[in-house]
Amino acid sequence: MDRDKFESLLQPVLDVAYGYAYKLTGNQEDAMDLVQEASVQAFRSIGTFEEGTNFKAWFMKILTNKFYKSKARAARTGPTVSLEDAEDLFLYREAEKAGVRGTADEVLDKLDQESVQRAIESLPEEFRVVSLLYFLNDFTYEEIAQAAGIPLGTVRSRLHRGRKLLQKALWEMAEQRGLVSAAKGGVA
Repeated sequence: MDRDKFESLLQPVLDVAYGYAYKLTGNQEDAMDLVQEASVQAFRSIGTFEEGTNFKAWFMKILTNKFYKSKARAARTGPTVSLEDAEDLFLYREAEKAGVRGTADEVLDKLDQESVQRAIESLPEEFRVVSLLYFLNDFTYEEIAQAAGIPLGTVRSRLHRGRKLLQKALWEMAEQRGLVSAAKGGVA
């Protein structure tokens, strides 16, 4: 494949790739570097890309692998996360306990997109990667598996656990912002 063909495939995915890289790295410079390194690697590896398949997922896999390789194993794994305190339907149970009239969805509706993004970005890395691709970039499970280089079952498992942790983070954010008030028994 020639350079022009490669660039025509790469150009449409750069915005999504940068946004994803920014959320992974946490800063502009590292995100730009990561996208640049992934672009160079993709161009060098273009012979492994099968024309007619999903270029975006193929490129995102390279970007994700570059991110993982850029971090030491210990830094990548981070602290152990307990899922014991993040039960199924955590958000809805907490809303009920707080006496929130209406639904927990009303609480979520009061959180802006930036708040939701920050909550996703606060997840431990293994859950953050799949959650960013799924919730913010609308990747399918299959595309996430390909981009992250993990089995489909692992994608499902990480999204399930990530949702639990995300519910807890969103509830805590709503409490901190005064969007729920147990004393008033409702949505603020």
